[in-house]
Amino acid sequence: MKSVLLIGQSNMAGRGFLHEVTPVYNENIFMLRNGRWQMMAEPIHFDRAVAGVGPAASFAQAWCQTNKNEPIGLIPCAEGGSSIDEWQVDGALFRHAVSEAKFAMENSELIAILWHQGESDSHSGLYKNYYQKLHTIVNSFRKELGVFEVPFIVGGLGDYLGKAAFGLSCVEHELVNQELLRYAEDNDNCYFVTGEELYSNPDGIHINAESQRRFGIRYFEAYQTKANVNKPLENETEAVQACFEKEHTIAEKRYMRLEQFTLGKISLEEVMEFFN
Repeated sequence: MKSVLLIGQSNMAGRGFLHEVTPVYNENIFMLRNGRWQMMAEPIHFDRAVAGVGPAASFAQAWCQTNKNEPIGLIPCAEGGSSIDEWQVDGALFRHAVSEAKFAMENSELIAILWHQGESDSHSGLYKNYYQKLHTIVNSFRKELGVFEVPFIVGGLGDYLGKAAFGLSCVEHELVNQELLRYAEDNDNCYFVTGEELYSNPDGIHINAESQRRFGIRYFEAYQTKANVNKPLENETEAVQACFEKEHTIAEKRYMRLEQFTLGKISLEEVMEFFN
């Protein structure tokens, strides 16, 4: 099985509202939870009770479209609100992510690391040291995990920031984006994905669910082409729709029915009708 490490802050963990998009059910997509691979269901992260839709599900769904019948596992390690300083190599977030990735690599091959972080560093001139701090983090992950050529894909901050609500404080998001892009351009096996033309929740800081679906497609495009994605993709909305135009397998339908029953949305009789 292939696997992908997810790190950064809340827009990687996901805060998109679950009810706003079609859910992903795919028996070939797994997530690491409690030391076991489980069939993926959103939210993938549980860093907060408000965790929701992030970019990883559509990334994985696009990967499965290209790699038919091959499983992929997601390793959720993002932490909402975390600054880049909290990801330094002596900190708990870095050490936890390394530990989870090493555990996953016992029975999977790590093929990518997805990073989205920077909102917490978009003020007070913090961007000036961002490049070097990211460089230390990337190199340390590569050394600790022995993945020197695995793509490290960094997502740009949304251009909606600095305009409303909780996003008002992110006045230097464009400068952080410049550092992220510069890092990807300067370093091998690193790629940048633009956050242009993404939209936020009403809070003005978190990417909404529909945009997260498109963002995941951009991340996959960077992974697949081994190139920066500097502009929104043409027809990316259609690409998202294509990802979800699949007939569910029996295993997926069973999972969905059991989930609905456990949440109290359908009766035991309805579940048993399906299984009989």
